[in-house]
Amino acid sequence: MPDRFDSLIFDLDGTLWDTCHTCSMAWNNVAIRNGISFRAITAADVRAVTGKPHETCIRETFKGLPEETIQKICIETIEEDNRMVREKGGLIYSAVREGLRDLAGIYSLFIVSNCQAGYVETFMEWSGFGPFFRDFECWGNTGRTKTENLRDLARRNGLRNPLMVGDAEGDQRAARDCGIPFAFVEYGFGKCQDPDYSFASFRDLVEKLLN
Repeated sequence: MPDRFDSLIFDLDGTLWDTCHTCSMAWNNVAIRNGISFRAITAADVRAVTGKPHETCIRETFKGLPEETIQKICIETIEEDNRMVREKGGLIYSAVREGLRDLAGIYSLFIVSNCQAGYVETFMEWSGFGPFFRDFECWGNTGRTKTENLRDLARRNGLRNPLMVGDAEGDQRAARDCGIPFAFVEYGFGKCQDPDYSFASFRDLVEKLLN
């Protein structure tokens, strides 16, 4: 891998950690609390929509419910997701903890995610990774696409040669729309065709970036 990168911009879910089980509990809590008749939501249900804006995830998962109910679930699951993740956390992928520490000693690190407002802060608080990252942006803060958020983050931080790291086509599309090279992590939730770089594990990614 070329040594020309000055910064790394990470997707969050499916790239650094997995909170699908925790979020499925949060979504079920909201449904039960509001007396909404719907099947139990599983981690697989959450995983199937992860990477999309939160409202889209809810609409696709709770398809068929009245619009008023969908809106209620969208609003309440934002708070409940953050509460449950703050309490129970998620699965940090292998080598991410030590890898981010080592990478932060050389590169400026950032996050761009399609998550709801407050979720990135919850991730940083629960994981203790906050000091590793200089800035982040998400759909919940701006209501904008991942491409727009990636472009804005790169611009406001004066990034000249960033590398985007993610696990899904949406990450790759945003990177290419912004003219940023893309590294695909194969262990995540999605699949990508012809990424600039591909890694089977986070450890492999770190080793390439450090050597």
